[in-house]
Amino acid sequence: MDQGAVGIVGAGAMGRGIAQVSAAAGYEVILNDTTVELVERSLDRVAKDLGRLVEKGKLEAGQRDELLSRVRKSNDLADMAQADIVVEAIYEDIEAKKKVFAALDMYCREDVVLGSNSSSLSILDLAMATKRPESVVGIHFFNPVPLMKGVELVCTIVTSFQTLEAARQFSVSLGKQTWVAKDAPGFLSTRLLIPYLFDAMRLLESGFASKEDIDTCCVLSFNYPMGPLTLADLIGLDVLLNIGNGMYASFKDPKFAAPVLLEKMVTAGQLGRKAGKGFYDYS
Repeated sequence: MDQGAVGIVGAGAMGRGIAQVSAAAGYEVILNDTTVELVERSLDRVAKDLGRLVEKGKLEAGQRDELLSRVRKSNDLADMAQADIVVEAIYEDIEAKKKVFAALDMYCREDVVLGSNSSSLSILDLAMATKRPESVVGIHFFNPVPLMKGVELVCTIVTSFQTLEAARQFSVSLGKQTWVAKDAPGFLSTRLLIPYLFDAMRLLESGFASKEDIDTCCVLSFNYPMGPLTLADLIGLDVLLNIGNGMYASFKDPKFAAPVLLEKMVTAGQLGRKAGKGFYDYS
């Protein structure tokens, strides 16, 4: 994909990560959320992360400033009329996402690829909220976006080859490697991940092993960068609960049923790193 403008809807952890790697690759970025304050807060976080790279000598201060200058703040979806590709990265709620796609359909040019960063929801349902379902594709990044090398492309039964290829070229231009998954609950990555994380939680819940030993076992036995409970805290326990509930509703397979411990932790507000406490204490 030629360098152009990338629209990103949602300035949370995933949105700001996609904005950072897009700007670093030379794209002009339109970062949108419901208020400018939310976008500013997100960009402050990006600036701090880049500042640490400058301090370590991995990035020049001028490069940091140039990168940040490519990101434009937006609180109006009409601004997406200027984008060449759009990635929706709001919270995992199908109705909220459908409203975003209906609005993008109204504002964006006909040749624009409309992507969703959803990790589990039906891309076809989002596509059918538009009058151009062939232009909608899943573009699923992983957290933290600047460090993770993969992007999962999710193709529906109506996604055109041109749309899929444009999404692939865009991902590759960001330095990512891609694979294609079918539009089924959880796609490929989450369908593999959720049973793994939930099994680790059940082992902890039953008293079979301590959280430290569960994580250490997986890191040292399988050469994973972190254990499943540490990873769950990074993703967000509320996010995992929502995904698990959705996948269980679709498949009725017990391996996707959320552990009681997970439900109780979410109820207690112990959501992981972002809340300061999850399986581990980050305060």
